[in-house]
Amino acid sequence: MFSAFHHFNPEQARAVLADAVHKRQGIAVFEGTQHSVLAMLLMLFVPLMVLLMTPFIRPFRWSRLLWTYLFPLLPLIVLFDGLVSCLRTYNVEELRQLVAKLDANDYHWDIGTVKSTAGPIPITYLIGVPNEKAASRGLQGILIR
Repeated sequence: MFSAFHHFNPEQARAVLADAVHKRQGIAVFEGTQHSVLAMLLMLFVPLMVLLMTPFIRPFRWSRLLWTYLFPLLPLIVLFDGLVSCLRTYNVEELRQLVAKLDANDYHWDIGTVKSTAGPIPITYLIGVPNEKAASRGLQGILIR
């Protein structure tokens, strides 16, 4: 799941993780946004990107030009969505708390951040794998970074 987990409130997020545990399936969550001042400041440039990139979006639609340039609702909506996404994104500690409340001691959990090659905001990740699958891939025990 990439850049979608923040759309779930904590109860729903825990239910998604619990469902993977219940079904003995692996789960991977990646978030490219972050609850930080830098991420929020960078989000202020997104409307400019919308203004610059809109003419190149295919298929061409006059309505897209209307709502981007004549009535600039699209840049404002994208800005609002980006800022709210930053505010709702789970940090590493919040992900650890979600996992800690699961009955999943036989899961290998890896939670942390990794430097992004696309920008200055690191990617936050949560990866959960049942221990029997983790062992077959050379992973041992429960790991939460």
